[in-house]
Order: sequence, then structure tokens, then C-alpha cells
Amino acid sequence: MKEQSSATAVVTVTVRPGGGVALGTLGVLAFSMSLPATRVAVHTLDPWFVAFGRAVGAALLAWAYLRLTGAPRPTRDQWRRLSIVALGVVVGFPLFTSLALTTQTSAHGAVVVTVLPAMTAVFAVLRAGERPPPLFWLAGAAGLALVLAFLAAGGSIRGALSPAEAFLLAAVVLCGLGYAEGGRLARELGGARTICWALLLSLPVTVPVTGIAALLHRPQGGVAAWTGFGYLTVVSMFLGFFAWYAGLARGGIARVGQIQLVQPVLTLVWSAVLLGEAVTPGALVVAGAVLACVVLIQRTRGGAAPGVTAGHQASVNKAA
Repeated sequence: MKEQSSATAVVTVTVRPGGGVALGTLGVLAFSMSLPATRVAVHTLDPWFVAFGRAVGAALLAWAYLRLTGAPRPTRDQWRRLSIVALGVVVGFPLFTSLALTTQTSAHGAVVVTVLPAMTAVFAVLRAGERPPPLFWLAGAAGLALVLAFLAAGGSIRGALSPAEAFLLAAVVLCGLGYAEGGRLARELGGARTICWALLLSLPVTVPVTGIAALLHRPQGGVAAWTGFGYLTVVSMFLGFFAWYAGLARGGIARVGQIQLVQPVLTLVWSAVLLGEAVTPGALVVAGAVLACVVLIQRTRGGAAPGVTAGHQASVNKAA
């Protein structure tokens, strides 16, 4: 990446709800297989190695992308905000889900992930200044209630809070923060550069932890485990965020974030295909109802962050 103290890169982000929804849907599709892939990977690989090793691998891809595109370095303020993104989606969510899924199924993990759209919306208000209308919150709550009711009827919600569920809750909170901050930052850097810089920023943490985990527990796994690890590295930690952050930036963090309501149902489908878990016919009914809630959310007006209008441009100064 070339350094020029006097040059300025301009990233143009046009707010287009339709385009944001399409990109957000693509991101959710990519993320929906993350929990099953993690479950497969941690079956034989150390969870710390899975959580941090995939971030190291994705960082290598990020370095190559930034190098090839000649991306300018973020400003000091952007580095600070990138640290929040890194904490949420590069370190927090992968670590806590990996720890949780050593003892829980990916289908059970889908229960807690149901809360993620609401958490993303809350942080969109707190961090990005968005103000969704009342209909947005009603539709989002309805979608959340539908999925929780479906999972409860299927026996996925039971008993007291276990350590694994506490890990999953921590993962959701940190991920919601990372999604909101990353979507806000993507309006300035673009979706691809946001996740790439966050991955590189995390290397001083992810590399040592990966090395220690590999030394303590030599990575040994079959084809399935390494395939899951590869998916988490290339898709969940890298390519999926290209579409996801771009979608949040274009369509609004709170609104596009609600597309995640369909993610638990998709996760159950992938769990059935990859792990042999049963999917009841009720899943299709709930999926249709949740989809209706998502469509209603996308038809609500308002909620864009202050100052974000069509043709919005953000200047990104190169580091000296």
C-alpha cells in the first residue's frame, strides 16, 4: 500500500435501500453456515485455534486485497473505531461461539443468535444515530417472537443459563456492536476495506494466541474439520463481510440488520444438511412468517443515520 501524505481517497456511498437489502441478504446467507461450520471444526480442533486461526488466515487474504487495491490507510479516528469492529467480529464472536459450541449444538446456538438483529438495532441507535420508526420495532419484535416461539416449541430453549449459553450471549452482544460500528465505518471506508483493516489491526492478538493454541494442542483434524475451518476463514470471516458491511452502509444498519431474523432458520437447515439434525415442517411456516416481518421492516420509512443522504461522500485521508 502506497503512502502519500498529501493524497486523499474519496469513497462514495449512495444510500439505496434495495441494494442494501440484496447485499445484506447475501451476507446473512454466508453467515448462516458459520455455527454449523464452527461445530464441525471444534469437534477435533482446539476452539482457541479455530477462533483466532481463522482470523489470521483471513488477515492474510485482507493484506493481499488491500495491497492489490492500493487502499489508503485509515485516519487515527478510524483506527480507533476499527478497534471496536475488531473486538466485536474478529475476536469476540468467533472466540465465544467456538467455546460455546464445544458443548452445545449449532441448532441450540441459533436460539441466542436470534437476539442479534435486535442487538444490532440497539447499537445502530447508540453508535450510528439511527432512529427507526415504531413500526420497525414492532415488526422486528414480532419476527423475534416468532423465531423464539418456534425454537421453544422444538425444545431448543430449556433449563437455566449454562456457561455455553453465557458465552453465546457475550458473542451476540459483541457481534451486534461490531456490526453497527462496522456498518457506520463502511460509509467512509467501504465494506471490504472495513473488515480488511479490522483483521490486520487484530494481528498482534490473533497471531500469538493462534501460535500458543497450536503449540498446546497440535492441530489435528479430518477433512470435515479443516473444511469447516476453511469456510470460517474465507467466507465467514472475510468475503461475507464484504457484502454485509456494504449492505449495512447502503440500506441502514438497523433496517438491514433485521434480515438476520432469517439466519436462525437457515442455520437449522444447514445443521440438518451438514450434521443430520431434524428440521420439522413448522420451520417452513415460521420461515415464511419471519420473511413477512423482514419485508415489512424493509418497507418502513425513516431510520437513516443523520447526515447520510444519497450521494453522500466521505473523505478518507491517507496516513503520513
